[in-house]
Amino acid sequence: MYFRLSTGYSGLVRDIRRHMKSALFTVLLLVGAAQAQQSFLATNTLPDAPGTRKFWNFENKMDFSILAGQIAVDAITTQKGLNEGFRESNPVMRPLVTRGTAGEAAASSLGFGACLGTAYLLHRTHHYKAERLATRAMVAVEGGFVANNLWRLY
Repeated sequence: MYFRLSTGYSGLVRDIRRHMKSALFTVLLLVGAAQAQQSFLATNTLPDAPGTRKFWNFENKMDFSILAGQIAVDAITTQKGLNEGFRESNPVMRPLVTRGTAGEAAASSLGFGACLGTAYLLHRTHHYKAERLATRAMVAVEGGFVANNLWRLY
């Protein structure tokens, strides 16, 4: 499809030159800005950040000790319940805990590892309040599972 330019050939050249001037000016402006960014970088090192909390402080040692004890009681009561004819209600752990003591140990290790890993990930990302909240929530939930098992068995 052909069409006639109303401005003619000289008008087209003038428009191209004007756009080229704008493009060149933009490129030079951006290059200058990029060079200015490099010259304002800090030459001296930044001071060390203040000390962070240790992960294995007394609070976490106590929380994870309580959690480990609860997981052990949960494993024992789950196996006792399975021997008495009960059924595991957790569909994710059911294939493991029905395999006996070895499967129960694997399920308990996976559960404890997931709890510990979640808390450590929150700690490493400096979410200390979320770490404490998540750890205490895990202890509370596991305590509920243990209480449920003991209530159904005895």
